[in-house]
Amino acid sequence: MPEGPSVRKFQLLTSPFVGQVVAKVGGSSRKINVNDLNALRLQDSQVHGKNLYLAFVAAEGPLGPTAEETVLQREAASGASSPAQGGQEQVRAPQTHPQDEELQELQHSRAEPLDDAEGPGNWLRFHFGLFGSIRANEFSRANKANKRGDWKDPIPRLVLHFESGGFLVFYNCRMHWCSSPRADPASDILSVEFHRGRALDALSAPDPVCYTLLDQRYFSGLGNIIKNEILYLAKIHPLTQGSVLALSDLERLLDCAIQFSSAWLHSKLHGKGLHPQIYQKEQCPLGHAVMKGTLGPSGGFKRLTWWCPQCQPAVLSGGGDPSPAT
Repeated sequence: MPEGPSVRKFQLLTSPFVGQVVAKVGGSSRKINVNDLNALRLQDSQVHGKNLYLAFVAAEGPLGPTAEETVLQREAASGASSPAQGGQEQVRAPQTHPQDEELQELQHSRAEPLDDAEGPGNWLRFHFGLFGSIRANEFSRANKANKRGDWKDPIPRLVLHFESGGFLVFYNCRMHWCSSPRADPASDILSVEFHRGRALDALSAPDPVCYTLLDQRYFSGLGNIIKNEILYLAKIHPLTQGSVLALSDLERLLDCAIQFSSAWLHSKLHGKGLHPQIYQKEQCPLGHAVMKGTLGPSGGFKRLTWWCPQCQPAVLSGGGDPSPAT
């Protein structure tokens, strides 16, 4: 499913439409009544982790400040002067998941905490599924036949036509209304407000680091691709308990998470694809055979994981037992 860098790009596609009025709607969504969006003005667009939020208001009403303008106003009132705090993030300088993995992540996302003040509101939350995407001023076209041999174009969940003549198309996503976004920039790996100290504390727990990295409370936007790649870059076995790693190792892993995510976003914004080193590979870049396993906490969410036993050797736990390599 789309990870933080992808959803950031989706948000950038929606930004030019902020301030415009919806003239016509379409789509197959049954979660919301798409006709409710007719004649509304798109007021704001925000991204938090793997979720996109769009705010809509009555077209005849005042446009109101965007989230960035609200933050700037708040800083001005408190005497703040740092320009780096003016927004929630700054942009820093297709492999697919198996269908069973999609089902697991869908079930996992349904178990996530709901947004604050869940229910009727003017914010529409989007959570994207496998192949979920947004297109601006174009529709997605089939690039191969489906299982029945049909060349059938993907069906959009939502289409927003604006008075300007442009339009946005949303594919394979779940939507619901909420009164405000559930946001914690301190946990967002692509935010300038990302809290390294809190992330290091989480990583140093006596849990396998591959479990902790997917905990959206501390690493919002970090998904399975990023997890696999940064563990390989940091040369850490996925089942190594964070409590047995030196602080320097945890710092290096955290640096890899931020740098890889930022570089992936930069590549996306320049139309370049991702070239993974370990994810879905049979050999690592050094030619070693790669191992593959489904790893996750007992009774919890499990994800496919790839690692190189030679580049990422198992580390002895506090009790002297090596991290299991299943």
